[in-house]
Amino acid sequence: MIQTLTVLIVILISFTSCYAVEYTLEDLYSIALVRSEKIQISAEDVVIAEKTKDKAMSFLMPRLSAAAGYARYNDSKFADNGSYLQPFDRTGFEIRLDQSASLGGRELTALRITKEGIQKSKQELYSVKEGYMLNVTAAYYDTLRIDKLSQIAQANVDRVKKYRDAAATRLKVGEITKTVLLRAEAELSGAQSELIRTDNNYKLAKTILSRVVGLEGDYQLKEGYQPLDVVSGQLDAFVIEGCQTMSVECLKDKAVSERADLKALQIQKKIAGDQVSFAKGAYWPTLAVEGVYYKKDETRETSGLVKDSAYAGLRLIFPFFEGGLRVAEVQEADAKRRQVDYAYADLKKTIDVEVETAYLDHLTQKGLLKSLTDQYIFAKENYNAVSKQFDFGLASSLDVLDANTALLDAERQLANVIYLYQFSSLRLKRATGVLLSTILNPTSGVVNKTSESPKPAKEKS
Repeated sequence: MIQTLTVLIVILISFTSCYAVEYTLEDLYSIALVRSEKIQISAEDVVIAEKTKDKAMSFLMPRLSAAAGYARYNDSKFADNGSYLQPFDRTGFEIRLDQSASLGGRELTALRITKEGIQKSKQELYSVKEGYMLNVTAAYYDTLRIDKLSQIAQANVDRVKKYRDAAATRLKVGEITKTVLLRAEAELSGAQSELIRTDNNYKLAKTILSRVVGLEGDYQLKEGYQPLDVVSGQLDAFVIEGCQTMSVECLKDKAVSERADLKALQIQKKIAGDQVSFAKGAYWPTLAVEGVYYKKDETRETSGLVKDSAYAGLRLIFPFFEGGLRVAEVQEADAKRRQVDYAYADLKKTIDVEVETAYLDHLTQKGLLKSLTDQYIFAKENYNAVSKQFDFGLASSLDVLDANTALLDAERQLANVIYLYQFSSLRLKRATGVLLSTILNPTSGVVNKTSESPKPAKEKS
C-alpha cells in the first residue's frame, strides 16, 4: 500500500512538473505594476513630494523652543558699595515662541507649489506606468511572434523531411537523379539550422520578458483572447472612445486631453509661474513675532538680577541691499518659466507626430494583414497541389522547393504582421494616453469586438 502511494505521488509530481505557469498579457500587466523597479522609483517621487508639502506647511507653524544653561565663574566681583557685580555661578532657562512671515505671502506660495508638485508627481507616475506597460506589451508580443516563427520553422523541417524521404524513394526506383536528393538534404540542413536559430531567439525573448516583468522560473504565454483568424481574415473592430471615426485629428485631440506626461507639464507651467511669484515675494519685508519667558538663579545674587521675566516682541525686517540677489532670482525663475513653456509646446508637437506615426502604422499593419492572409492561403494551396503532383511525377523537385519557399515566406510574414497588428493597436492606445486606463478598467476607453460568426478550425502547417 505504501509503495503504491509512493508511486502515485511520484507520478503526480512528474505530471505537474511538465506544465509551466501560464500568463496572459493581463497577468503580466498586474505583475509588472507590482514588481517593476522603475515604477517603484517613480512612486517614491510621489512620497517625496508629499513630504515636501509637509515641510512647507511647517513654515506656517510657530516654533516653540526651550533652552537651559549653567555658568560658573572663577571669582565673584564686588562693587564699591559691597554689592556683587559677578556671581559665583548662574543657572537659567527660557521658553521661546517665534513666528515669522513674509508680507508678500511667500510661505503660502511655497505651500501651493508643493501641492501642485504632488499632482505633477502623480501624473508622472501614471506616465511611467503607461510607458512601462507598453514595454511589457512589446516584449510579450515579440516573444509570441518568435515562438510562432519557431513553430513555423519546425513545420518547415517536417515538410522538407517528408520531401527528402519521397525523393529518396523515387531515387531507388530510378525516377530521379541523385542531385535531387542532395538538394533535398541541403534544404533540410538549412531548415534545421533555422529551427535552431529561432529556438534560441525564443529563449532570449523569454529572458527579456522575464526581466521586464519580473518573472522567475519557467513559464508559458497564453493569449488573453482568441487571436485573429488567419483563414477567414476577420479583423477586430478597434475604436477608441470619443473617436468613433478614428480620424487622426480626433486622435491627436484625444492625446492632448489624456496624455499624463502632457498633464504633468501643464502643472509644471503653473509651478513655474508660482516660482516667479515666490521669487518676487523677496522684495516684501518680513514680519517676525516672538514671545519669551526666562528664569535665572545666581549663587551670591548680583544687584541687577531679574529672576524671571516674560516679554513679547515685534520686528519688521526689510533687506535694502543684497548685492542683486533678488533681481537674479526673479530673472532665473522667469527664465525657467519660459523653458517650461517651450518644453510644453515641444512635447505637444512630439505627441502629434507620435499619434500620427502610431495611427499610420496601425493602418499599415491592418492592410498587410489582409493581403498576407490571402498570400498565405494561396501559398498553402499551391504547396499542397505541387506536393501531390510531385508524388505522381507531374512536378519537378524545383517546383516543390519553390512552393515550399513561397509557403515558408508567407507563413513568416503573416506571423509577424499578426502580432505587429495587435501591438500597433496597443501602441495607438499609448500614444493617445488611454492604455493604462484600459488595463486598469478594461470596460472603458477602448472597444474591441470580434465577429460572432462561427470561426473555422485552424489549419496546421
